[in-house]
Amino acid sequence: MMAKTKNSQNQDLHDEKMNTITENKSSKSANVENPASDKWEIPSDWQIKKLKDILIEGRLGGNYENAEANNGIPVIKMGNLDRGNIKIDKVLFLPENENYNNEDVLVKGDLLFNTRNTLELVGKVAIWNNELPFAVYNSNLMRMKFDGLFVESTSFMNRAFNSYYGLRQLRAIATGTTSVAAIYGRDLESIKFLLPPLPEQTVIAQLLSTWDNAITKTQALIAQKEQRKKWLMQNLLTGKMRLKGFDGEWKEHIFGDLGDTYNGLTGKTKNDFGKGFPFITYMNIFSNSRINIEQVAYVDIGENENQNVSKYGDIYFTVSSETPNEVGMASVLLDEVENLYLNSFCFGFRLFNFETLHPVFAQFLFRNDRFRAAMCLLAQGSTRFNISKSGVKQILLTLPSVKEQTAIAQVLQAADKETQLLKTKCDKLKEQKKGLMQQLLSGKKRLKLN
Repeated sequence: MMAKTKNSQNQDLHDEKMNTITENKSSKSANVENPASDKWEIPSDWQIKKLKDILIEGRLGGNYENAEANNGIPVIKMGNLDRGNIKIDKVLFLPENENYNNEDVLVKGDLLFNTRNTLELVGKVAIWNNELPFAVYNSNLMRMKFDGLFVESTSFMNRAFNSYYGLRQLRAIATGTTSVAAIYGRDLESIKFLLPPLPEQTVIAQLLSTWDNAITKTQALIAQKEQRKKWLMQNLLTGKMRLKGFDGEWKEHIFGDLGDTYNGLTGKTKNDFGKGFPFITYMNIFSNSRINIEQVAYVDIGENENQNVSKYGDIYFTVSSETPNEVGMASVLLDEVENLYLNSFCFGFRLFNFETLHPVFAQFLFRNDRFRAAMCLLAQGSTRFNISKSGVKQILLTLPSVKEQTAIAQVLQAADKETQLLKTKCDKLKEQKKGLMQQLLSGKKRLKLN
Protein backbone atom coordinates (compact mmCIF):
# COMPACT_ATOMS: atom_id res chain seq x y z
CA MET A 1 0.00 0.00 0.00
CA MET A 2 1.03 3.62 -0.46
CA ALA A 3 2.46 5.10 2.74
CA LYS A 4 0.77 8.23 4.08
CA THR A 5 3.18 11.13 4.43
CA LYS A 6 3.07 14.75 5.33
CA ASN A 7 2.73 15.51 1.56
CA SER A 8 0.08 12.83 1.05
CA GLN A 9 0.67 12.94 -2.50
CA ASN A 10 26.43 -5.77 -28.09
CA GLN A 11 27.16 -8.34 -30.58
CA ASP A 12 30.46 -8.41 -28.77
CA LEU A 13 28.65 -8.31 -25.49
CA HIS A 14 29.48 -11.56 -23.73
CA ASP A 15 27.99 -13.97 -26.27
CA GLU A 16 28.29 -16.74 -23.74
CA LYS A 17 25.60 -15.03 -21.66
CA MET A 18 23.20 -15.30 -24.57
CA ASN A 19 23.64 -19.03 -24.51
CA THR A 20 21.99 -19.15 -21.10
CA ILE A 21 18.66 -18.00 -22.62
CA THR A 22 16.23 -20.75 -23.55
CA GLU A 23 12.74 -20.77 -25.03
CA ASN A 24 10.00 -21.18 -22.44
CA LYS A 25 8.80 -24.75 -22.92
CA SER A 26 7.48 -25.30 -19.43
CA SER A 27 5.38 -28.46 -19.21
CA LYS A 28 3.03 -26.68 -16.84
CA SER A 29 2.29 -23.38 -18.49
CA ALA A 30 -1.05 -21.66 -18.54
CA ASN A 31 -2.79 -19.26 -20.89
CA VAL A 32 -3.10 -16.40 -18.41
CA GLU A 33 -4.06 -12.74 -18.77
CA ASN A 34 -0.79 -10.87 -18.55
CA PRO A 35 -0.15 -7.41 -17.08
CA ALA A 36 -0.54 -5.80 -20.49
CA SER A 37 -3.96 -7.39 -21.18
CA ASP A 38 -2.65 -9.78 -23.83
CA LYS A 39 -2.53 -13.55 -23.46
CA TRP A 40 0.38 -15.96 -23.62
CA GLU A 41 1.64 -18.98 -21.80
CA ILE A 42 3.51 -17.99 -18.66
CA PRO A 43 5.68 -20.38 -16.64
CA SER A 44 3.81 -22.23 -13.93
CA ASP A 45 6.28 -21.12 -11.24
CA TRP A 46 5.75 -17.42 -11.99
CA GLN A 47 3.22 -15.25 -10.16
CA ILE A 48 1.06 -12.33 -11.22
CA LYS A 49 0.83 -9.73 -8.47
CA LYS A 50 -0.73 -6.31 -8.25
CA LEU A 51 1.60 -3.58 -7.04
CA LYS A 52 -0.44 -3.17 -3.83
CA ASP A 53 0.32 -6.81 -2.93
CA ILE A 54 4.10 -6.44 -3.15
CA LEU A 55 4.62 -2.82 -2.08
CA ILE A 56 5.55 -2.22 1.55
CA GLU A 57 5.89 1.54 1.23
CA GLY A 58 5.31 4.23 -1.36
CA ARG A 59 6.48 7.51 0.14
CA LEU A 60 6.43 10.95 -1.49
CA GLY A 61 9.36 13.29 -0.85
CA GLY A 62 9.38 16.76 0.64
CA ASN A 63 7.66 19.85 -0.74
CA TYR A 64 10.88 21.83 -0.94
CA GLU A 65 11.69 25.24 -2.32
CA ASN A 66 14.83 25.20 -4.43
CA ALA A 67 17.55 27.55 -5.54
CA GLU A 68 19.99 27.67 -8.44
CA ALA A 69 23.01 28.23 -6.17
CA ASN A 70 24.93 25.09 -5.33
CA ASN A 71 25.67 25.86 -1.68
CA GLY A 72 22.66 23.96 -0.35
CA ILE A 73 21.46 20.34 -0.27
CA PRO A 74 20.82 18.79 -3.73
CA VAL A 75 17.16 18.02 -4.45
CA ILE A 76 16.37 15.24 -6.92
CA LYS A 77 13.29 16.15 -8.96
CA MET A 78 11.26 14.70 -11.80
CA GLY A 79 13.62 16.20 -14.39
CA ASN A 80 16.50 14.15 -12.98
CA LEU A 81 14.80 10.82 -13.67
CA ASP A 82 15.46 9.05 -16.93
CA ARG A 83 14.04 5.66 -17.86
CA GLY A 84 16.05 3.48 -15.50
CA ASN A 85 18.72 5.84 -14.20
CA ILE A 86 19.34 9.22 -12.59
CA LYS A 87 20.71 12.26 -14.45
CA ILE A 88 22.61 14.85 -12.43
CA ASP A 89 23.68 17.22 -15.19
CA LYS A 90 21.07 19.74 -13.97
CA VAL A 91 20.49 19.62 -10.23
CA LEU A 92 18.70 22.20 -8.08
CA PHE A 93 19.41 22.80 -4.40
CA LEU A 94 17.69 23.73 -1.17
CA PRO A 95 18.20 27.35 -0.17
CA GLU A 96 21.15 27.63 2.18
CA ASN A 97 20.38 26.55 5.77
CA GLU A 98 16.88 25.30 4.90
CA ASN A 99 15.79 22.27 6.92
CA TYR A 100 14.98 18.90 5.36
CA ASN A 101 13.30 15.73 6.57
CA ASN A 102 15.74 12.88 7.30
CA GLU A 103 13.24 10.46 5.79
CA ASP A 104 13.73 12.21 2.44
CA VAL A 105 17.47 11.46 2.33
CA LEU A 106 18.26 9.09 -0.54
CA VAL A 107 20.03 5.78 0.07
CA LYS A 108 21.76 3.68 -2.58
CA GLY A 109 19.30 1.29 -4.20
CA ASP A 110 16.22 3.48 -3.64
CA LEU A 111 13.69 3.14 -6.43
CA LEU A 112 12.09 6.47 -7.37
CA PHE A 113 8.81 6.78 -9.26
CA ASN A 114 7.78 10.00 -11.04
CA THR A 115 4.12 10.72 -10.17
CA ARG A 116 3.77 14.01 -12.10
CA ASN A 117 5.20 15.19 -15.41
CA THR A 118 4.10 15.59 -19.00
CA LEU A 119 1.80 12.92 -20.36
CA GLU A 120 4.74 11.38 -22.21
CA LEU A 121 7.17 11.39 -19.29
CA VAL A 122 5.02 10.70 -16.22
CA GLY A 123 5.73 7.31 -14.64
CA LYS A 124 9.49 7.34 -15.12
CA VAL A 125 11.28 4.98 -12.73
CA ALA A 126 14.96 4.98 -11.80
CA ILE A 127 17.38 3.64 -9.20
CA TRP A 128 19.44 5.96 -7.00
CA ASN A 129 23.04 4.74 -7.12
CA ASN A 130 24.71 7.44 -5.01
CA GLU A 131 25.21 9.69 -8.02
CA LEU A 132 25.81 12.42 -5.42
CA PRO A 133 27.26 12.03 -1.91
CA PHE A 134 24.08 13.41 -0.33
CA ALA A 135 20.65 14.35 -1.67
CA VAL A 136 16.95 14.48 -0.84
CA TYR A 137 13.98 13.94 -3.17
CA ASN A 138 10.91 16.09 -3.67
CA SER A 139 7.15 15.55 -3.61
CA ASN A 140 6.74 14.71 -7.30
CA LEU A 141 8.73 11.53 -6.68
CA MET A 142 7.72 8.44 -4.72
CA ARG A 143 10.25 6.12 -3.08
CA MET A 144 9.12 2.51 -3.20
CA LYS A 145 10.03 -0.42 -0.96
CA PHE A 146 8.98 -3.98 -1.75
CA ASP A 147 8.14 -7.19 0.08
CA GLY A 148 11.18 -9.48 -0.01
CA LEU A 149 8.92 -12.54 -0.22
CA PHE A 150 8.02 -11.57 -3.79
CA VAL A 151 10.68 -9.14 -4.98
CA GLU A 152 14.41 -9.89 -5.04
CA SER A 153 15.55 -6.27 -5.40
CA THR A 154 14.62 -2.79 -6.50
CA SER A 155 16.92 -3.47 -9.46
CA PHE A 156 14.50 -6.11 -10.76
CA MET A 157 11.48 -3.85 -10.20
CA ASN A 158 13.26 -1.07 -12.05
CA ARG A 159 13.40 -3.40 -15.05
CA ALA A 160 9.80 -4.47 -14.61
CA PHE A 161 8.48 -0.90 -14.49
CA ASN A 162 10.54 0.05 -17.54
CA SER A 163 9.61 -3.02 -19.56
CA TYR A 164 7.21 -2.84 -22.49
CA TYR A 165 4.49 -4.32 -20.32
CA GLY A 166 5.14 -2.00 -17.39
CA LEU A 167 5.23 1.15 -19.52
CA ARG A 168 2.06 0.12 -21.35
CA GLN A 169 0.14 -0.10 -18.09
CA LEU A 170 1.55 3.17 -16.77
CA ARG A 171 0.52 5.03 -19.90
CA ALA A 172 -2.98 3.60 -19.56
CA ILE A 173 -3.47 5.03 -16.06
CA ALA A 174 -1.82 8.43 -16.59
CA THR A 175 -4.40 11.23 -16.46
CA GLY A 176 -4.22 14.88 -17.42
CA THR A 177 -3.19 17.03 -20.36
CA THR A 178 -0.19 16.69 -22.64
CA SER A 179 1.80 19.18 -20.55
CA VAL A 180 0.54 18.31 -17.04
CA ALA A 181 -0.28 14.73 -16.13
CA ALA A 182 -0.30 12.55 -13.02
CA ILE A 183 -0.47 8.93 -11.92
CA TYR A 184 -2.48 8.57 -8.72
CA GLY A 185 -1.78 6.04 -5.98
CA ARG A 186 -5.10 4.22 -6.27
CA ASP A 187 -4.48 3.56 -9.97
CA LEU A 188 -0.83 2.73 -9.50
CA GLU A 189 -1.62 0.07 -6.91
CA SER A 190 -3.72 -1.82 -9.47
CA ILE A 191 -1.05 -2.42 -12.12
CA LYS A 192 0.21 -5.99 -12.40
CA PHE A 193 3.65 -7.54 -12.55
CA LEU A 194 4.87 -10.94 -13.65
CA LEU A 195 7.23 -12.20 -10.95
CA PRO A 196 9.58 -15.13 -11.51
CA PRO A 197 11.05 -17.00 -8.51
CA LEU A 198 13.57 -14.88 -6.61
CA PRO A 199 16.69 -16.68 -7.98
CA GLU A 200 15.47 -16.07 -11.53
CA GLN A 201 14.81 -12.42 -10.78
CA THR A 202 18.45 -12.17 -9.67
CA VAL A 203 19.93 -13.62 -12.85
CA ILE A 204 17.59 -11.56 -15.06
CA ALA A 205 18.72 -8.37 -13.31
CA GLN A 206 22.36 -9.44 -13.57
CA LEU A 207 22.13 -10.19 -17.29
CA LEU A 208 20.44 -6.87 -18.06
CA SER A 209 23.10 -5.13 -15.97
CA THR A 210 25.68 -6.49 -18.43
CA TRP A 211 23.96 -4.51 -21.18
CA ASP A 212 23.62 -1.49 -18.91
CA ASN A 213 27.34 -1.54 -18.20
CA ALA A 214 28.19 -1.81 -21.89
CA ILE A 215 25.85 1.10 -22.71
CA THR A 216 27.32 3.22 -19.91
CA LYS A 217 30.89 2.53 -21.06
CA THR A 218 29.99 3.36 -24.66
CA GLN A 219 28.31 6.59 -23.60
CA ALA A 220 31.44 7.50 -21.63
CA LEU A 221 33.56 6.90 -24.73
CA ILE A 222 31.20 9.10 -26.76
CA ALA A 223 31.59 11.88 -24.20
CA GLN A 224 35.38 11.53 -24.37
CA LYS A 225 35.38 11.69 -28.16
CA GLU A 226 33.13 14.75 -28.12
CA GLN A 227 35.42 16.49 -25.64
CA ARG A 228 38.44 15.62 -27.78
CA LYS A 229 36.74 17.06 -30.86
CA LYS A 230 35.87 20.22 -28.95
CA TRP A 231 39.52 20.56 -27.93
CA LEU A 232 40.64 20.01 -31.52
CA MET A 233 38.21 22.66 -32.76
CA GLN A 234 39.34 25.19 -30.16
CA ASN A 235 42.95 24.71 -31.20
CA LEU A 236 42.88 23.92 -34.92
CA LEU A 237 40.24 26.49 -35.90
CA THR A 238 42.05 29.32 -34.14
CA GLY A 239 45.61 28.52 -35.21
CA LYS A 240 46.74 27.73 -31.66
CA MET A 241 47.81 24.34 -32.96
CA ARG A 242 49.00 23.73 -36.53
CA LEU A 243 48.98 20.51 -38.47
CA LYS A 244 52.31 19.17 -39.68
CA GLY A 245 53.48 20.82 -42.89
CA PHE A 246 51.57 24.09 -42.45
CA ASP A 247 53.14 27.31 -41.22
CA GLY A 248 51.73 30.04 -43.47
CA GLU A 249 50.18 33.17 -41.98
CA TRP A 250 46.41 33.24 -41.44
CA LYS A 251 44.58 36.18 -43.00
CA GLU A 252 41.62 38.27 -41.86
CA HIS A 253 38.49 38.57 -44.02
CA ILE A 254 35.14 40.27 -43.55
CA PHE A 255 32.61 37.50 -43.99
CA GLY A 256 30.36 39.60 -46.24
CA ASP A 257 33.23 40.09 -48.72
CA LEU A 258 33.27 36.34 -49.44
CA GLY A 259 29.72 36.01 -50.72
CA ASP A 260 26.16 37.24 -50.39
CA THR A 261 22.97 36.33 -48.54
CA TYR A 262 19.61 35.16 -49.85
CA ASN A 263 16.20 34.55 -48.28
CA GLY A 264 14.26 31.38 -47.75
CA LEU A 265 10.76 30.56 -48.98
CA THR A 266 8.31 33.42 -49.44
CA GLY A 267 4.56 33.63 -50.01
CA LYS A 268 3.73 30.14 -48.75
CA THR A 269 0.64 29.00 -46.82
CA LYS A 270 0.14 25.88 -44.70
CA ASN A 271 -1.61 24.19 -47.64
CA ASP A 272 1.64 24.28 -49.63
CA PHE A 273 3.55 22.05 -47.22
CA GLY A 274 3.78 18.25 -47.00
CA LYS A 275 4.21 17.62 -50.73
CA GLY A 276 6.37 18.67 -53.65
CA PHE A 277 10.06 19.58 -53.45
CA PRO A 278 12.44 19.15 -50.47
CA PHE A 279 13.30 22.11 -48.28
CA ILE A 280 15.72 22.55 -45.39
CA THR A 281 13.96 23.00 -42.05
CA TYR A 282 14.91 25.26 -39.15
CA MET A 283 15.68 22.25 -36.93
CA ASN A 284 17.90 20.67 -39.58
CA ILE A 285 20.08 23.79 -39.48
CA PHE A 286 19.87 24.19 -35.72
CA SER A 287 20.80 20.57 -34.95
CA ASN A 288 23.48 19.84 -37.56
CA SER A 289 26.70 21.52 -38.61
CA ARG A 290 26.19 19.75 -41.95
CA ILE A 291 22.72 19.63 -43.52
CA ASN A 292 21.20 16.18 -43.20
CA ILE A 293 19.46 15.63 -46.52
CA GLU A 294 17.47 12.76 -44.99
CA GLN A 295 15.78 15.21 -42.60
CA VAL A 296 14.19 17.53 -45.14
CA ALA A 297 10.51 18.45 -45.37
CA TYR A 298 8.48 19.14 -48.53
CA VAL A 299 6.82 22.14 -50.11
CA ASP A 300 4.79 22.68 -53.28
CA ILE A 301 6.59 25.02 -55.70
CA GLY A 302 4.72 26.33 -58.73
CA GLU A 303 6.29 26.19 -62.17
CA ASN A 304 6.68 29.97 -62.45
CA GLU A 305 7.51 30.74 -58.82
CA ASN A 306 10.58 32.81 -58.08
CA GLN A 307 12.14 30.98 -55.10
CA ASN A 308 15.81 30.72 -54.21
CA VAL A 309 17.28 27.25 -54.82
CA SER A 310 20.04 25.93 -52.56
CA LYS A 311 23.39 24.82 -53.92
CA TYR A 312 26.39 22.83 -52.70
CA GLY A 313 28.50 24.94 -50.34
CA ASP A 314 25.70 27.23 -49.18
CA ILE A 315 25.86 28.24 -45.51
CA TYR A 316 22.61 28.68 -43.57
CA PHE A 317 21.88 30.61 -40.39
CA THR A 318 18.89 30.58 -38.05
CA VAL A 319 17.74 34.13 -37.34
CA SER A 320 15.69 33.77 -34.15
CA SER A 321 15.70 31.89 -30.86
CA GLU A 322 14.54 32.13 -27.24
CA THR A 323 18.09 32.67 -25.93
CA PRO A 324 21.07 34.59 -27.34
CA ASN A 325 23.22 31.45 -26.97
CA GLU A 326 21.10 29.60 -29.54
CA VAL A 327 20.55 32.29 -32.15
CA GLY A 328 22.50 32.25 -35.41
CA MET A 329 23.21 28.52 -35.51
CA ALA A 330 24.93 27.61 -38.79
CA SER A 331 24.90 24.60 -41.09
CA VAL A 332 26.49 23.90 -44.48
CA LEU A 333 25.14 21.98 -47.48
CA LEU A 334 27.77 19.44 -48.52
CA ASP A 335 25.63 17.37 -50.89
CA GLU A 336 24.50 17.95 -54.46
CA VAL A 337 20.69 18.08 -54.35
CA GLU A 338 18.44 19.32 -57.15
CA ASN A 339 15.55 21.67 -56.43
CA LEU A 340 16.29 22.05 -52.72
CA TYR A 341 14.81 25.07 -50.94
CA LEU A 342 15.25 26.85 -47.60
CA ASN A 343 12.65 27.56 -44.93
CA SER A 344 11.56 31.14 -44.33
CA PHE A 345 12.90 31.42 -40.75
CA CYS A 346 16.55 31.26 -41.84
CA PHE A 347 18.75 32.83 -44.48
CA GLY A 348 21.39 31.44 -46.79
CA PHE A 349 24.89 32.68 -47.61
CA ARG A 350 26.43 31.74 -50.97
CA LEU A 351 30.19 32.02 -51.37
CA PHE A 352 31.43 33.69 -54.56
CA ASN A 353 33.97 30.86 -54.83
CA PHE A 354 35.77 28.36 -52.61
CA GLU A 355 39.23 29.94 -52.98
CA THR A 356 39.19 31.74 -49.60
CA LEU A 357 36.74 29.71 -47.50
CA HIS A 358 35.96 26.07 -48.27
CA PRO A 359 32.55 24.61 -47.29
CA VAL A 360 34.03 21.52 -45.59
CA PHE A 361 35.95 23.86 -43.29
CA ALA A 362 32.99 26.21 -42.83
CA GLN A 363 30.85 23.49 -41.23
CA PHE A 364 33.27 23.45 -38.29
CA LEU A 365 34.33 27.11 -38.33
CA PHE A 366 30.81 28.43 -37.69
CA ARG A 367 30.24 26.02 -34.79
CA ASN A 368 33.47 27.02 -33.06
CA ASP A 369 33.27 28.82 -29.70
CA ARG A 370 34.90 31.96 -31.08
CA PHE A 371 32.36 32.39 -33.87
CA ARG A 372 29.46 31.46 -31.58
CA ALA A 373 30.59 34.18 -29.14
CA ALA A 374 30.60 36.74 -31.96
CA MET A 375 27.12 35.63 -32.99
CA CYS A 376 25.78 35.97 -29.45
CA LEU A 377 26.96 39.60 -29.38
CA LEU A 378 24.78 40.28 -32.42
CA ALA A 379 21.64 38.89 -30.78
CA GLN A 380 19.03 41.53 -30.01
CA GLY A 381 15.78 41.17 -28.08
CA SER A 382 14.28 40.46 -24.66
CA THR A 383 11.87 37.51 -24.71
CA ARG A 384 13.08 36.40 -28.14
CA PHE A 385 16.41 37.16 -29.76
CA ASN A 386 17.18 37.88 -33.41
CA ILE A 387 20.18 38.57 -35.63
CA SER A 388 20.39 40.57 -38.83
CA LYS A 389 21.98 39.50 -42.08
CA SER A 390 23.94 42.74 -42.22
CA GLY A 391 25.40 42.09 -38.78
CA VAL A 392 26.50 38.57 -39.69
CA LYS A 393 28.17 39.84 -42.85
CA GLN A 394 30.36 42.19 -40.78
CA ILE A 395 31.90 39.38 -38.68
CA LEU A 396 35.66 39.15 -39.05
CA LEU A 397 37.09 35.73 -39.96
CA THR A 398 40.74 34.69 -39.62
CA LEU A 399 41.42 31.95 -42.17
CA PRO A 400 44.34 29.75 -43.20
CA SER A 401 44.93 28.67 -46.78
CA VAL A 402 42.27 26.48 -48.37
CA LYS A 403 44.78 23.62 -48.37
CA GLU A 404 45.17 23.90 -44.60
CA GLN A 405 41.40 24.34 -44.19
CA THR A 406 40.87 21.05 -46.01
CA ALA A 407 43.44 19.25 -43.85
CA ILE A 408 41.85 20.59 -40.65
CA ALA A 409 38.39 19.55 -41.86
CA GLN A 410 39.64 16.02 -42.54
CA VAL A 411 40.89 15.71 -38.95
CA LEU A 412 37.58 16.92 -37.56
CA GLN A 413 35.55 14.74 -39.94
CA ALA A 414 37.51 11.72 -38.74
CA ALA A 415 36.67 12.68 -35.15
CA ASP A 416 32.99 12.93 -36.11
CA LYS A 417 33.12 9.50 -37.73
CA GLU A 418 34.59 7.92 -34.59
CA THR A 419 31.82 9.43 -32.49
CA GLN A 420 29.09 8.36 -34.91
CA LEU A 421 30.34 4.76 -34.92
CA LEU A 422 30.12 4.72 -31.12
CA LYS A 423 26.62 6.23 -31.20
CA THR A 424 25.52 3.54 -33.65
CA LYS A 425 26.98 0.88 -31.36
CA CYS A 426 25.20 2.42 -28.36
CA ASP A 427 21.85 2.46 -30.20
CA LYS A 428 22.32 -1.19 -31.10
CA LEU A 429 23.06 -2.12 -27.49
CA LYS A 430 19.91 -0.31 -26.39
CA GLU A 431 17.83 -2.20 -28.93
CA GLN A 432 19.35 -5.51 -27.81
CA LYS A 433 18.53 -4.68 -24.20
CA LYS A 434 15.00 -3.68 -25.10
CA GLY A 435 14.46 -7.00 -26.86
CA LEU A 436 15.90 -8.96 -23.95
CA MET A 437 13.67 -7.14 -21.46
CA GLN A 438 10.57 -7.91 -23.49
CA GLN A 439 11.46 -11.62 -23.67
CA LEU A 440 12.87 -12.21 -20.18
CA LEU A 441 10.39 -10.15 -18.16
CA SER A 442 7.44 -11.84 -19.82
CA GLY A 443 8.62 -15.40 -19.32
CA LYS A 444 8.65 -15.99 -23.07
CA LYS A 445 12.32 -16.92 -22.67
CA ARG A 446 13.97 -18.32 -19.58
CA LEU A 447 17.47 -18.18 -18.18
CA LYS A 448 19.36 -21.28 -17.15
CA LEU A 449 20.06 -21.10 -13.43
CA ASN A 450 23.34 -22.45 -12.05
